Amino acid sequence: MKQVSILVQQIRIKMPRIGTRKLYYLIKKELELYKIKLGRDALFNHLREENMLIKPRKNYTQTTHSKHWLRKHPNLLKAMEISRAEQVYVSDITYIKSRERTHYLSLVTDAFSRKIVGYHLSDDMSADNVVKAVRMAIKYRRTQHQLIHHSDRGLQYCSKLYQDELTKASITPSMTDGYDCYPNALAERMNGILKQEFLFYKCNTGKDLEALISESINIYNTDRPHLSLNMKTPNFIHKKSSEDILTAFN
Repeated sequence: MKQVSILVQQIRIKMPRIGTRKLYYLIKKELELYKIKLGRDALFNHLREENMLIKPRKNYTQTTHSKHWLRKHPNLLKAMEISRAEQVYVSDITYIKSRERTHYLSLVTDAFSRKIVGYHLSDDMSADNVVKAVRMAIKYRRTQHQLIHHSDRGLQYCSKLYQDELTKASITPSMTDGYDCYPNALAERMNGILKQEFLFYKCNTGKDLEALISESINIYNTDRPHLSLNMKTPNFIHKKSSEDILTAFN
């Protein structure tokens, strides 16, 4: 079973905390090439015996400040079926620490493809910094069909600066109900994947962290299969869906 461990280690060079189901999908063809008969449960047992299982990490720090007087927009995602890329973007903010200080990562994710389409790392959660993530998403947008931006009711997302950016790009705002940020589940899930699978050790400086985030998001988008995408990558699904939309309307 030495070859199995080698295959796993090769994958974990790029994705060090990837789970067993995704590992099995990624190494299955190699196992067949080496004529190694190993099912997913057997792989799990092998990783446990070799002390190679990934232990979950749990932590939560509130980054949402929603008790403010600014306008809060209604939740447009109730009972909505998301059927294409660039139909709904979800945004969220999470904290990440370097040895210098605490930093804040703003993410914008396409809800259909799970692709991270915009991000920005900053030293505070001001609207001036948070809006840079959605500006990136808008810059690289592939289609111009109706798009909803969904977020929690945080001060940054309700700010005039952020809402003006959405209006300028003809994007409709949507926000979670109440004061609990957890209903914004997909955005929170993206934060968890990045922090638990990629950004799990502390960088020395903010610049080091910024470089690690850029590399990690690229790997997440292009190499990491998703169970919810039938083990396809976000880039694959996003590109295919966007091309289908452009073809249908040309």
